[in-house]
Amino acid sequence: TNLSHIQVIWNVWTLRYVPENSQDKIITDEDVFATLLKVFKALFVNDFSRQTHILALLPEIKCKYLELVTVELERSKVNSCHHPSKHVFSPEEVLFNTLGFSITRDRSSLVSAGTGVFVTKGFVPKGTVVSMYPGTVYRKYEPIFFQSLGNPFIFRCIDGVLIDGNDKGLSRAVYRSCSRRDQLGPFQMSDVSWLTAALQNPLAVGQYVNNCSYEKAANVCYQEFDVPGSFPVELKQYLPNIVYSHDIQSCLRCVVLVTLRDIKQGEELFSNYFTVVN
Repeated sequence: TNLSHIQVIWNVWTLRYVPENSQDKIITDEDVFATLLKVFKALFVNDFSRQTHILALLPEIKCKYLELVTVELERSKVNSCHHPSKHVFSPEEVLFNTLGFSITRDRSSLVSAGTGVFVTKGFVPKGTVVSMYPGTVYRKYEPIFFQSLGNPFIFRCIDGVLIDGNDKGLSRAVYRSCSRRDQLGPFQMSDVSWLTAALQNPLAVGQYVNNCSYEKAANVCYQEFDVPGSFPVELKQYLPNIVYSHDIQSCLRCVVLVTLRDIKQGEELFSNYFTVVN
């Protein structure tokens, strides 16, 4: 077989082969875009009281979000008879209310695998964006040697782009620095909360999804997604990725995890690094 790309997940003895000219897509970019918009808008509305400075600079969209807030308040009143005063949900609750499931990091069911990611509530249909792979995005020629030492969280895209999903040490410092660099007044161009225990974007745990095994078959796969220039500026605060080089005028690379089958509450997510795309 003529293989044009080989993906190696660092420190993991698995390969992902992608034949030449394959698209490596389980669902369309439009579906990924729509899902992220839906979740991010719901997070924005839920966190509306903290968005004052942003909305003051965007009067044209303020009315649109005010309408969404009004609808959400009415819905929460109907659904919260036992807790009528509660209008602000946790990010995990927002995810459940929006997509019908929530996920979290916990001890993996695999022996010696450390942390894993589980569906804690609800049901995830096949072909759903279930998580995102956070981190600093490096082009092929950019320096990542020191960040890569002993780092099992570096993801290599088909075109050689690398995403460093490590939330500790030098990797953590680099991401925070790049995020501060790109901030425009009240507008945050990326989410830094994935570096903490209090996630602002509950999808940003994809770096902790473990590889499948003989006992545990893969139920999700990775899919690359370039964020279009039309992505709403007020929602970029939920994107858990940032480019290493500020002067690059290309789309931001993200990697999402898409379900390969229906996944039920309580199941752990397992990825397939060894994927042949026909």
